[in-house]
Amino acid sequence: MDIRFYNTLTHGIESFSPIDPPNVYMYNCGPTVYDYAHIGNFRAFVFADVLRRFLDLTGLRVRQVMNLTDVGHMTDDAQADGAGQDKMQVAIDRMKTAKKSGRVPDTAVTDPNDPRQVAQFFINAFLEDAKLLGLKVADESPGNMPRATDHIAQMRDLIVKLIERNHAYVAADGAVYYSVQSFPEYGRLSGNTLDKLRGGAGGRVHDQHQAAKRHPADFLLWKPDAAHLMKWDSPWGVGYPGWHIECSAMAMALLKRETIDIHTGGEDNIFPHHECEIAQSTGATGEPFARFWLHTRFLLVEGEKMSKSRGNFYTVRDVLAGKVTGRAVDPAVLRYELLKVHYRTNMNFTVQGLKDAAGAVQKLRGLARTLKEKCDAPLPTVDLSHPVLADFAGALADDLNMSEALAVVFKWIAQAHTSPAESLAVLGKIDSVLGVIGGVAEGSVGIETQANGSAQSEGLPGEQNVQEMCQQIDAARVAKDFATSDRLRQKLIEAGYDVMTTKDGTSARKKLA
Repeated sequence: MDIRFYNTLTHGIESFSPIDPPNVYMYNCGPTVYDYAHIGNFRAFVFADVLRRFLDLTGLRVRQVMNLTDVGHMTDDAQADGAGQDKMQVAIDRMKTAKKSGRVPDTAVTDPNDPRQVAQFFINAFLEDAKLLGLKVADESPGNMPRATDHIAQMRDLIVKLIERNHAYVAADGAVYYSVQSFPEYGRLSGNTLDKLRGGAGGRVHDQHQAAKRHPADFLLWKPDAAHLMKWDSPWGVGYPGWHIECSAMAMALLKRETIDIHTGGEDNIFPHHECEIAQSTGATGEPFARFWLHTRFLLVEGEKMSKSRGNFYTVRDVLAGKVTGRAVDPAVLRYELLKVHYRTNMNFTVQGLKDAAGAVQKLRGLARTLKEKCDAPLPTVDLSHPVLADFAGALADDLNMSEALAVVFKWIAQAHTSPAESLAVLGKIDSVLGVIGGVAEGSVGIETQANGSAQSEGLPGEQNVQEMCQQIDAARVAKDFATSDRLRQKLIEAGYDVMTTKDGTSARKKLA
């Protein structure tokens, strides 16, 4: 199969093949753990997960690493060497406020002045969200999800190499900077060439802060600062690392390679973060850092930039708790919503989009349930030679064209399924990428909250079982006690269920959004 991706580095579509087939080494820029991750962050994380799952479907074996940044990421990260506060200081201040208001239990973080405790709190929150949204790498934590503060030694070693190779220098202010003039390809990824950066083009570089640098675009590798909230010894004094050096060090340390296959992130990472990663990694090793760079576009909310000031800033927890739709949202619905739009297109996150995503997930789960009920034989082995899977994988091989892949799926869903076992096996392969049904390949459909003649479901307020209420509705209808049947039906509806009565009786299905 010819797999093609748009490579930000070369600004074009290229055929992808791994360096060491069938192994694929992939690094994803993960969260800075100073707050709950928002849905814009998770668009990039879900994309990386879908990319991994697709490559797995084709028979490749993906080793995925996603970092957790807990030091050195400054609040003004549009500048190559950052400005403002360390985001972990912001996290500490936020945590103190949250504890005073009672929003965070005292037992969750015993010392809100301890940045490691605060970081761990938000790491735990991120992993909970990531697992709800089906990110495979979250199940591989901590092994494939390194913390920056656990890799300071590797960062120091990398900086030493850069100084030895004349790519970095100790400035008059004691800080260690990368010399961008030592790396002629600086700017290739982003298009921010040195002549554009010299005068602070786009507001990224401010001349008044550049006195100690050889060039205005030189970026920070190590900052001596004995007063910083997190600090370590180094040959250049007690201090802390710059943000960009962290990913170079962790990628090479965990993937154990100087050149990796794929590096992903959001488009806001292209400059300065990924541009700087390339310069320092290649500068230290003399080898290309990543062969393919894939970036997701921004997420908008109802056509506007997401921001707290606009009141349209949503974390994963906000969406799942019903802050957007007015009722709880199934995690699979949010996952589907985040993956359904092509990754190189701006995504418009809307209430209607969530409702549409819920309908799509219901269709997929409904088919899985129907096929399972009809299946009376073991599931056959199916692979990409199956025409449906060939078309599905072929669409994804075209720069992860998810809209085309989903069109293949829903066209197939509408067809007759004369072999339930075969169709269930095909659906299992499809869901190994989509990740919104669960358990299909094993012949079980356990994610959906479903109540009918033989299924148990979650309780309603007062611990009254949904199945029992459905049976009571049927009994009331037989007795022509329509007032009681209507009252019970309304109670289920108010609790967030779709209630259906057919010749086989009444069933209730939890609304997904």
